[in-house]
Amino acid sequence: MSAETQAAPKASAGYSYFVVWFLAIVYTLNFLDRQIVSILGKQISAELHLTKTEFGLLGGTSFALLYTTCGIGVAYLADRVSRKWIIALACAIWSLFTALCGTAQNFMQILFYRMGVGFGEAGGSPPSYSLISDYFPAERRGMALAIYSLGVPVGSMLGAFLGGKLALAYGWRTAFFVVGAPGVILAILMLVLVREPKRGGLDALMDGATEHPPAPPLGVAISGFFKNRTLVMTAISSAMSAFVGYAGLVWNPQFLEGVKGMAASDVATYYALALGATGIVGTVVSGWLADKLGQKDRRWFAWIPAIAFTLSIPFWFGILWAPTWQIAMLFLLGPMLMNQAYLAPALTVAQNAVAPAQRTMTGAILLFVLNLVGLGVGPVYVGWIADKMEPAHGEQALAYGYAAVIPFVVLTVIAHIAASYSIARDKRLAVALG
Repeated sequence: MSAETQAAPKASAGYSYFVVWFLAIVYTLNFLDRQIVSILGKQISAELHLTKTEFGLLGGTSFALLYTTCGIGVAYLADRVSRKWIIALACAIWSLFTALCGTAQNFMQILFYRMGVGFGEAGGSPPSYSLISDYFPAERRGMALAIYSLGVPVGSMLGAFLGGKLALAYGWRTAFFVVGAPGVILAILMLVLVREPKRGGLDALMDGATEHPPAPPLGVAISGFFKNRTLVMTAISSAMSAFVGYAGLVWNPQFLEGVKGMAASDVATYYALALGATGIVGTVVSGWLADKLGQKDRRWFAWIPAIAFTLSIPFWFGILWAPTWQIAMLFLLGPMLMNQAYLAPALTVAQNAVAPAQRTMTGAILLFVLNLVGLGVGPVYVGWIADKMEPAHGEQALAYGYAAVIPFVVLTVIAHIAASYSIARDKRLAVALG
């Protein structure tokens, strides 16, 4: 496979954009399968008798443990063999386990199936980041990775809309069956339509070298990541961003229904549309700004999310204060929009800060830290706070969980500012970005 990859012809601009949009569709299905749990949370919790802490584990930690751990091993393979085959197999696996969630009869069964979804999805994003970076030069990677990242808001929107509508009409189990089915078709199309590009074919060589270095051994790759200050600071700031983002993403539907009195049908319609609109705008704009401003000053890769999260702070207080669900939804638009600002810049830094043969592993380690902290801890933290407050405050307990997120928004801003100092001194970024 590696010989075929090296011999692959240079792709046209049109085909390059076809590939990134196709991968965005695969990522949309990835996030649809991930997000549907939060929109079905009330029905699942009622039928399977889950506490809020258990649902936090189900919506975050169970997925994150397999997703982050297996992602390292998958990335090791993807830096050496065909990335499109790994993505196709991963898509089929996560789709199968999503469908199996509809058969769960208790907490342990659905926990196991969600871990299976995490195992499959571990093979999705890191190889895709690497593939996209070999279709687009460094100065256009921010927007290309932003296009791919549209899978997050679009998948979240479809998960909320389709999951909510299907659950109301046919029950939550049917919703899992329906959204899990298309994955096999996309997996086959991936193998037929997408070509492997030459690794590093669009990248500048360092210090007069005649070729890019090969992929290092696993231990060297992992230690190299954590010895690179830029990558470590980017991972920490991204993890803090994800903590805030996933804390809201997993719990927003139940917060709007239980605390603010929003009907389930309205959540499936208005919340889903808001989730998609803010996510698309935030992702595209952050990717565009990363390409434009990052060429002038590399520190903008960290300044963009720092500014965005600072602007989101007043909205969190508005969400808690809002007397009606309509006003709460308006305030919720702020964090939903601003929380998207970190991913495209962070991915651009990570893909440009290492040699081409290390990109998949670098993306996987970044996702390991990001999701282990963000998805693995954020939702559980909110659920744990809510469980502690529930005896005294009933349905309003979840509001205390939300209030406890605000200090982490401030810490997120500080982390991004700290990352900007390291980004400014990174020599490989300087070469990659001219």
